[in-house]
Amino acid sequence: MSKISPLAYIHPEAIIGENCEIGAFCYIDRGVVIGNNNTLMNSVTVLYGSRIGDNNTIFPGAVIGAIPQDLKFVGEETTAEVGDNNTIRENVTINRGTAAKGKTVVGSNNLLMEGVHVAHDTIVGNGCIIGNATKLAGEVIVDDNAIISSTVLVHQFCRIGGYTMVQGGTRSSKDIPPYIIAGREPIAYCGLNLVGLRRRGFSNELIENIHNAYRIIYQSGKNVSEALKQVREEIPMTPEIEYIVSFIEGSQRGIIR
Repeated sequence: MSKISPLAYIHPEAIIGENCEIGAFCYIDRGVVIGNNNTLMNSVTVLYGSRIGDNNTIFPGAVIGAIPQDLKFVGEETTAEVGDNNTIRENVTINRGTAAKGKTVVGSNNLLMEGVHVAHDTIVGNGCIIGNATKLAGEVIVDDNAIISSTVLVHQFCRIGGYTMVQGGTRSSKDIPPYIIAGREPIAYCGLNLVGLRRRGFSNELIENIHNAYRIIYQSGKNVSEALKQVREEIPMTPEIEYIVSFIEGSQRGIIR
């Protein structure tokens, strides 16, 4: 049985799972679906189109499912979807999708720190950490296990690769490939995220192969197409190397240099 404060508002058409705690002054709109074992502290707002999984903790002032800050939005049926086991800290905002993709998604096992903004149609994967006051514009993709530090600005349509560490205070209008550290001003490749890769159990041999691939991409003096061709010829094509190659080949905005 869920524990709901008498000072919270729950719309009759909202669906609340088992064993949830909903604090004072929360607002749960019509059509919202909330799973089991969630904790919504006081003053959380969950608006129409929101879908929340299980075992999430949402701190005061968070707003999930507000309409997009996109002038093309005309009230179409879209969602804001949150997976399982997330910690969503104070004043985080996660907007609904638009007709472009139909949904905004935050996966599972993520930590979104205070003041993070996830704009319309953005997709955040699993196991990510996003620091205080970082802002993700519309249709951004953040792959699994990325770490984005505080006060980072990410331009619309950009993609951030998995296992990447993005330095605080940076601004990015290009894609950030996986497994690297991105920092400085303007933002640039700063080597591998060695600490993160070792913590995740990457072997020394695999780390060396990733390092060699990026030496070719960033330090050979070749253009991207030639560098990727050399990577395919010289580096064992493990799933990790294939991920790097396919990420860069599929980049619509180009990668940071």
